[in-house]
Amino acid sequence: MLHLLLFLAGVLVAHAHSGHHDQEPLGEHIDWATRHMAEEHHISNFDPGSFFLLHDYDGSLTWTADEIRRTYGLDDESAKDVPEQKRQEVVKDVLEKFDPDGDGMISREEWLEGWERGARLQDFGLGPGHHGDDEYEYEIHHFEKFHDEYTREEDLTHPEDIAHFKKHDEEAEAAERQEALDRMSIVEQNIPQKFRRNP
Repeated sequence: MLHLLLFLAGVLVAHAHSGHHDQEPLGEHIDWATRHMAEEHHISNFDPGSFFLLHDYDGSLTWTADEIRRTYGLDDESAKDVPEQKRQEVVKDVLEKFDPDGDGMISREEWLEGWERGARLQDFGLGPGHHGDDEYEYEIHHFEKFHDEYTREEDLTHPEDIAHFKKHDEEAEAAERQEALDRMSIVEQNIPQKFRRNP
């Protein structure tokens, strides 16, 4: 637990010192992990251990196939059209590089050993790997690029802003409808027609 807290403190310091507006342009020949860290986390300097821990979403000190897919953004709405075969190719490639014992999981030690051998995450042409929630993705990919802390609500007029806040409104309305249904002792719509009394 202590190593995780120290890591998170380091990430916060790195994030605080890496301004998003003055980020260095990325070269053409950088590896996917470096591009991912720059574009998705605004971190330009990292080590393989911190990359692994940042993407160990359940804190188990192992990466599963699900965590590999999530790191590559394959669970994100933007990847809905990626064929299942491509998703499997991504997982297979990463496991072949970093899972020498073939158990279908990558331990932190296996990751570090693979990195030391020169293994790197391949760029499959799927983008930077969106794996945050909607708020994080909107913040990092739109708000930080086009707005700042002085932006007023009435200035949020880009199509991305409108779609983002429309989704918030729809979620709030759905929650209100569900709350109203939860207060009802009997929800007539849930009773199959054959069991209803017809007047």
